[in-house]
Amino acid sequence: MSAQVSEQARPTDVGDAPHASWRPALTAVTRIWAFPVLLVLVALFSLLRPEAFLSAVNMRSIAVDASAYLIIAVGMTFVITIGGIDLSVGSVLVFAGVVSTQAMVAVGGPLPLTLTVGLCAALAGGLAWGLVNGIVVSKGRVHPLIATLGSYSAAYGLTLVLSGGQDLRGVPDVLVDDFGNGEALGFLPYTVVVALAVALVGGFLLTNTRFGLYTSAIGSNVEAARRAAVRVDRHMIRVYMLSGALAGLAGFISLARFGTTTINGHQNDMLQAILAVVLGGTALAGGRGTVLGTVVGVLIPSVLASGFVILGVVPFWQQVAIGVSLVLVLLADEWRRSRRL
Repeated sequence: MSAQVSEQARPTDVGDAPHASWRPALTAVTRIWAFPVLLVLVALFSLLRPEAFLSAVNMRSIAVDASAYLIIAVGMTFVITIGGIDLSVGSVLVFAGVVSTQAMVAVGGPLPLTLTVGLCAALAGGLAWGLVNGIVVSKGRVHPLIATLGSYSAAYGLTLVLSGGQDLRGVPDVLVDDFGNGEALGFLPYTVVVALAVALVGGFLLTNTRFGLYTSAIGSNVEAARRAAVRVDRHMIRVYMLSGALAGLAGFISLARFGTTTINGHQNDMLQAILAVVLGGTALAGGRGTVLGTVVGVLIPSVLASGFVILGVVPFWQQVAIGVSLVLVLLADEWRRSRRL
């Protein structure tokens, strides 16, 4: 990598710098402005209803709920860092769930084979849509907002065609009972373990590998990256394929949690993911990303939703809160950018 990219595309935050170690992780958390917001929400709900909010059952529920969004939010972190956006993740998730269910029903037979085929089908379905998004954005020069909005509609429509507009069942019981509702070490849900593993790998990729360096460099200055011999188009395709694959994995995890495809239950997943990523400190304009911040950011909507339920607030207000929060986060990000100019 030439000095040109390293100087022009170097992230401004120490915790986000390529090839940085995990040693300053705790310091990086304190620099994420979403962290005090999370602490305030936890403290508020704890004071209002400590016996309900701080219960082990509720903490588990928050963790499981956040893990479902964390998987797609990690992929979204890479996409936004590169200067793009992926509005298709919710539809890709349900598409992956449908093709996975149909594959498992078709195979039947030994459970290890059935589950392996189901997982591979979900990942392949997500990868395919990610490949389409990456090619349309990089080769077709279509704006990511339009390209992924189109794939959002196409993936959802194809999902309805394949499923007949009905949620599919037939998910093996062992996937739901032993994995979706199972726990590692007797207390940590397997879905949370998978989400944390995805976050750890994603954080390592973004901060300690050439893949992460190229991602930040392209988001900072795409022309400088091209002049530095970075294959920008190919890398953009890979980033969108990563986002699609993680959406496919999230679709498989959803099957494990609910035992059905939940076709109409993921319309707001893209908003949740974008909100978590930007709340966590990833620059919406690209060039600076942090998976650690995304982990913090993804907890905020889950804590907010749990607190609303416990306090008896009408659930519809959660959508209002998410929408308002997203606008406020975008305003704050724009203000932060203007101060740096």
